[in-house]
Amino acid sequence: MNYQTFDPSDVLKPFIKCYWTLEMPEQTLPQKQRIVPDGCMEMIFHHGDLYKQYLEQDEYIIQPRCFVFGQLTSTLEIEPTGVTGIFAARFHPDGFNVLGNFPLKKLENTATALVELFGEAGIQLEQDILKTNKTEEKIVLLENFLMACLSNSTTIDRLIKSVINTIFEAQGQLSVEEISQEFNIHRRQLERKFASTIGLSPKQLSKIVRLQGSLKKLISGKFSNLTDLAYDSDYYDQAHFIKDFKEFTGISPKEFFSDHLKLSSLFHAEH
Repeated sequence: MNYQTFDPSDVLKPFIKCYWTLEMPEQTLPQKQRIVPDGCMEMIFHHGDLYKQYLEQDEYIIQPRCFVFGQLTSTLEIEPTGVTGIFAARFHPDGFNVLGNFPLKKLENTATALVELFGEAGIQLEQDILKTNKTEEKIVLLENFLMACLSNSTTIDRLIKSVINTIFEAQGQLSVEEISQEFNIHRRQLERKFASTIGLSPKQLSKIVRLQGSLKKLISGKFSNLTDLAYDSDYYDQAHFIKDFKEFTGISPKEFFSDHLKLSSLFHAEH
Protein backbone atom coordinates (compact mmCIF):
# COMPACT_ATOMS: atom_id res chain seq x y z
CA MET A 1 0.00 0.00 0.00
CA ASN A 2 1.45 3.36 -1.05
CA TYR A 3 -0.24 6.54 0.23
CA GLN A 4 1.23 10.00 -0.43
CA THR A 5 0.07 13.59 0.09
CA PHE A 6 0.97 16.71 -1.88
CA ASP A 7 0.57 20.41 -1.03
CA PRO A 8 -1.61 22.69 -3.17
CA SER A 9 -0.33 25.91 -4.72
CA ASP A 10 -0.36 29.01 -2.49
CA VAL A 11 -3.39 30.42 -4.35
CA LEU A 12 -5.45 27.32 -3.61
CA LYS A 13 -4.28 26.70 -0.03
CA PRO A 14 -7.34 28.50 1.42
CA PHE A 15 -9.54 25.92 -0.30
CA ILE A 16 -7.51 22.70 -0.68
CA LYS A 17 -6.11 20.85 2.33
CA CYS A 18 -3.99 18.51 0.22
CA TYR A 19 -3.88 16.23 -2.81
CA TRP A 20 -3.34 12.54 -2.17
CA THR A 21 -2.68 9.32 -4.03
CA LEU A 22 -3.25 5.71 -3.04
CA GLU A 23 -1.83 2.71 -4.87
CA MET A 24 -2.62 -0.81 -3.69
CA PRO A 25 -2.45 -4.21 -5.45
CA GLU A 26 -5.50 -6.41 -5.78
CA GLN A 27 -6.31 -8.26 -2.58
CA THR A 28 -7.04 -11.98 -2.53
CA LEU A 29 -9.69 -11.37 0.13
CA PRO A 30 -10.83 -7.72 -0.15
CA GLN A 31 -11.87 -6.19 3.16
CA LYS A 32 -14.40 -3.50 3.94
CA GLN A 33 -12.81 -0.31 5.26
CA ARG A 34 -14.51 2.26 7.45
CA ILE A 35 -13.86 5.93 6.68
CA VAL A 36 -14.73 8.28 9.52
CA PRO A 37 -16.10 11.83 8.99
CA ASP A 38 -13.41 14.53 9.08
CA GLY A 39 -15.36 17.61 7.92
CA CYS A 40 -13.73 17.63 4.47
CA MET A 41 -15.30 16.98 1.06
CA GLU A 42 -13.17 15.23 -1.56
CA MET A 43 -12.84 15.02 -5.34
CA ILE A 44 -11.80 11.47 -6.30
CA PHE A 45 -10.35 10.11 -9.55
CA HIS A 46 -10.05 6.31 -9.95
CA HIS A 47 -7.46 5.28 -12.55
CA GLY A 48 -7.53 1.78 -11.07
CA ASP A 49 -10.53 -0.48 -10.46
CA LEU A 50 -13.63 0.99 -8.87
CA TYR A 51 -14.80 0.71 -5.26
CA LYS A 52 -17.93 -0.72 -3.72
CA GLN A 53 -19.79 1.63 -1.38
CA TYR A 54 -21.94 -0.22 1.13
CA LEU A 55 -25.40 1.08 1.95
CA GLU A 56 -27.16 -1.18 4.44
CA GLN A 57 -26.03 -4.61 5.55
CA ASP A 58 -24.58 -6.26 2.42
CA GLU A 59 -26.20 -3.96 -0.14
CA TYR A 60 -23.77 -1.86 -2.14
CA ILE A 61 -23.33 0.34 -5.19
CA ILE A 62 -20.26 0.75 -7.40
CA GLN A 63 -18.93 4.29 -7.10
CA PRO A 64 -18.42 6.37 -10.28
CA ARG A 65 -14.93 6.53 -11.76
CA CYS A 66 -14.55 10.24 -10.95
CA PHE A 67 -16.73 12.01 -8.41
CA VAL A 68 -17.11 14.43 -5.53
CA PHE A 69 -17.90 12.91 -2.15
CA GLY A 70 -19.99 15.19 0.04
CA GLN A 71 -19.74 15.65 3.78
CA LEU A 72 -19.80 12.46 5.80
CA THR A 73 -22.18 12.54 8.74
CA SER A 74 -21.66 8.86 9.61
CA THR A 75 -19.13 6.17 8.82
CA LEU A 76 -18.54 5.21 5.18
CA GLU A 77 -17.86 1.57 4.31
CA ILE A 78 -15.99 0.93 1.07
CA GLU A 79 -14.24 -2.05 -0.51
CA PRO A 80 -11.89 -2.33 -3.51
CA THR A 81 -13.00 -4.48 -6.47
CA GLY A 82 -9.46 -4.97 -7.80
CA VAL A 83 -6.31 -2.87 -8.15
CA THR A 84 -6.50 0.48 -6.34
CA GLY A 85 -5.23 3.59 -8.10
CA ILE A 86 -6.58 6.88 -6.75
CA PHE A 87 -5.76 10.56 -7.18
CA ALA A 88 -7.80 12.95 -5.04
CA ALA A 89 -8.17 16.46 -3.66
CA ARG A 90 -9.21 16.95 -0.04
CA PHE A 91 -10.93 20.31 0.50
CA HIS A 92 -11.02 22.39 3.65
CA PRO A 93 -14.48 22.27 5.29
CA ASP A 94 -15.55 25.45 3.45
CA GLY A 95 -13.32 24.89 0.40
CA PHE A 96 -15.58 23.11 -2.07
CA ASN A 97 -18.59 25.41 -2.07
CA VAL A 98 -16.59 28.36 -3.44
CA LEU A 99 -16.36 26.46 -6.76
CA GLY A 100 -20.06 27.03 -7.42
CA ASN A 101 -23.53 27.08 -5.93
CA PHE A 102 -23.96 23.41 -5.05
CA PRO A 103 -26.77 21.76 -3.02
CA LEU A 104 -24.45 20.50 -0.28
CA LYS A 105 -27.23 18.67 1.58
CA LYS A 106 -27.91 16.51 -1.50
CA LEU A 107 -24.21 15.64 -1.77
CA GLU A 108 -24.07 14.44 1.85
CA ASN A 109 -22.76 10.85 2.22
CA THR A 110 -22.91 10.50 -1.57
CA ALA A 111 -20.46 10.01 -4.46
CA THR A 112 -21.71 12.37 -7.18
CA ALA A 113 -20.19 12.02 -10.66
CA LEU A 114 -18.30 15.08 -11.92
CA VAL A 115 -20.59 15.41 -14.94
CA GLU A 116 -23.58 15.95 -12.62
CA LEU A 117 -21.86 18.90 -10.95
CA PHE A 118 -19.76 20.42 -13.72
CA GLY A 119 -21.35 19.19 -16.97
CA GLU A 120 -19.10 18.97 -20.05
CA ALA A 121 -16.24 20.62 -18.15
CA GLY A 122 -16.38 17.77 -15.63
CA ILE A 123 -16.20 15.16 -18.41
CA GLN A 124 -13.19 16.92 -19.95
CA LEU A 125 -11.42 17.13 -16.57
CA GLU A 126 -12.03 13.41 -16.00
CA GLN A 127 -10.61 12.51 -19.42
CA ASP A 128 -7.57 14.78 -19.03
CA ILE A 129 -6.64 13.50 -15.55
CA LEU A 130 -7.05 9.83 -16.45
CA LYS A 131 -4.86 10.26 -19.55
CA THR A 132 -1.68 10.96 -17.56
CA ASN A 133 0.10 8.70 -15.09
CA LYS A 134 2.15 11.52 -13.53
CA THR A 135 0.79 12.95 -10.27
CA GLU A 136 2.43 16.32 -10.91
CA GLU A 137 0.56 16.63 -14.22
CA LYS A 138 -2.72 15.59 -12.58
CA ILE A 139 -2.25 18.34 -9.98
CA VAL A 140 -1.60 20.98 -12.66
CA LEU A 141 -4.69 19.91 -14.62
CA LEU A 142 -6.90 19.94 -11.53
CA GLU A 143 -5.55 23.26 -10.27
CA ASN A 144 -6.20 24.90 -13.66
CA PHE A 145 -9.77 23.58 -13.51
CA LEU A 146 -10.29 24.78 -9.92
CA MET A 147 -8.86 28.22 -10.69
CA ALA A 148 -11.31 28.58 -13.57
CA CYS A 149 -14.18 27.66 -11.24
CA LEU A 150 -12.99 30.14 -8.62
CA SER A 151 -12.90 33.01 -11.11
CA ASN A 152 -16.61 32.46 -11.79
CA SER A 153 -17.76 31.99 -8.20
CA THR A 154 -18.41 34.01 -5.10
CA THR A 155 -15.65 35.01 -2.73
CA ILE A 156 -14.82 33.07 0.39
CA ASP A 157 -16.82 33.86 3.53
CA ARG A 158 -14.20 35.28 5.90
CA LEU A 159 -16.43 34.96 8.96
CA ILE A 160 -17.05 31.26 8.38
CA LYS A 161 -13.34 30.71 7.68
CA SER A 162 -12.53 32.34 11.06
CA VAL A 163 -15.15 30.26 12.87
CA ILE A 164 -13.79 27.05 11.33
CA ASN A 165 -10.24 27.97 12.34
CA THR A 166 -11.45 28.63 15.89
CA ILE A 167 -13.23 25.25 16.06
CA PHE A 168 -10.06 23.46 14.95
CA GLU A 169 -7.83 25.45 17.32
CA ALA A 170 -10.18 24.60 20.20
CA GLN A 171 -10.15 20.94 19.08
CA GLY A 172 -13.93 20.99 18.83
CA GLN A 173 -14.37 21.73 22.52
CA LEU A 174 -16.34 25.01 22.23
CA SER A 175 -20.13 24.98 22.37
CA VAL A 176 -22.16 26.61 19.61
CA GLU A 177 -23.28 29.24 22.13
CA GLU A 178 -19.66 30.10 22.94
CA ILE A 179 -18.82 30.38 19.25
CA SER A 180 -21.87 32.59 18.59
CA GLN A 181 -20.90 34.92 21.43
CA GLU A 182 -17.25 35.11 20.37
CA PHE A 183 -18.16 36.13 16.82
CA ASN A 184 -21.23 38.18 17.74
CA ILE A 185 -23.52 36.24 15.41
CA HIS A 186 -26.92 34.73 16.21
CA ARG A 187 -26.86 30.95 16.49
CA ARG A 188 -29.50 30.42 13.76
CA GLN A 189 -27.67 32.74 11.37
CA LEU A 190 -24.43 30.88 12.03
CA GLU A 191 -26.15 27.52 11.40
CA ARG A 192 -27.63 28.80 8.11
CA LYS A 193 -24.21 29.98 6.95
CA PHE A 194 -22.63 26.64 7.87
CA ALA A 195 -25.36 24.72 6.03
CA SER A 196 -24.80 26.69 2.82
CA THR A 197 -20.98 26.85 2.87
CA ILE A 198 -19.97 23.56 4.55
CA GLY A 199 -22.95 21.22 4.56
CA LEU A 200 -22.60 20.58 8.29
CA SER A 201 -23.86 22.38 11.38
CA PRO A 202 -21.34 24.03 13.76
CA LYS A 203 -22.17 21.34 16.32
CA GLN A 204 -21.54 18.52 13.82
CA LEU A 205 -18.19 19.99 12.75
CA SER A 206 -17.13 20.47 16.39
CA LYS A 207 -18.03 16.86 17.21
CA ILE A 208 -16.11 15.62 14.16
CA VAL A 209 -13.02 17.69 15.00
CA ARG A 210 -13.02 16.47 18.60
CA LEU A 211 -13.49 12.85 17.50
CA GLN A 212 -10.66 13.15 14.95
CA GLY A 213 -8.41 14.46 17.72
CA SER A 214 -9.29 11.41 19.80
CA LEU A 215 -8.62 9.10 16.84
CA LYS A 216 -5.13 10.54 16.37
CA LYS A 217 -4.38 9.98 20.05
CA LEU A 218 -5.66 6.40 19.89
CA ILE A 219 -3.66 5.69 16.72
CA SER A 220 -0.50 7.09 18.29
CA GLY A 221 -0.98 4.88 21.36
CA LYS A 222 -0.69 7.78 23.82
CA PHE A 223 -3.50 6.48 26.01
CA SER A 224 -3.79 3.08 27.58
CA ASN A 225 -7.50 3.29 28.41
CA LEU A 226 -10.61 5.03 27.08
CA THR A 227 -11.40 6.82 30.33
CA ASP A 228 -8.16 8.82 30.27
CA LEU A 229 -8.65 9.56 26.58
CA ALA A 230 -12.24 10.73 27.14
CA TYR A 231 -11.21 13.19 29.83
CA ASP A 232 -8.21 14.44 27.83
CA SER A 233 -10.54 15.13 24.90
CA ASP A 234 -12.87 17.05 27.24
CA TYR A 235 -15.76 14.59 27.12
CA TYR A 236 -17.92 14.49 30.24
CA ASP A 237 -17.06 10.84 30.78
CA GLN A 238 -16.21 7.65 28.92
CA ALA A 239 -19.89 6.98 28.12
CA HIS A 240 -20.19 10.38 26.40
CA PHE A 241 -17.07 9.64 24.36
CA ILE A 242 -18.34 6.21 23.28
CA LYS A 243 -21.75 7.70 22.35
CA ASP A 244 -20.15 10.28 20.03
CA PHE A 245 -17.76 7.68 18.64
CA LYS A 246 -20.64 5.35 17.75
CA GLU A 247 -22.58 8.25 16.19
CA PHE A 248 -19.88 8.77 13.57
CA THR A 249 -18.43 5.27 13.19
CA GLY A 250 -21.38 3.00 13.96
CA ILE A 251 -19.30 0.87 16.35
CA SER A 252 -17.43 1.15 19.65
CA PRO A 253 -13.80 2.35 19.85
CA LYS A 254 -12.57 -1.18 20.67
CA GLU A 255 -14.42 -2.70 17.69
CA PHE A 256 -13.15 0.02 15.38
CA PHE A 257 -9.49 -0.41 16.24
CA SER A 258 -9.58 -4.17 16.14
CA ASP A 259 -10.66 -4.34 12.50
CA HIS A 260 -10.76 -1.03 10.70
CA LEU A 261 -7.51 0.83 11.16
CA LYS A 262 -5.92 0.56 7.70
CA LEU A 263 -7.49 3.19 5.47
CA SER A 264 -8.94 5.21 8.32
CA SER A 265 -5.49 5.76 9.81
CA LEU A 266 -4.10 6.72 6.40
CA PHE A 267 -6.78 9.22 5.56
CA HIS A 268 -7.09 10.90 8.92
CA ALA A 269 -3.93 10.50 10.99
CA GLU A 270 -2.24 13.51 9.36
CA HIS A 271 -5.01 16.01 10.18
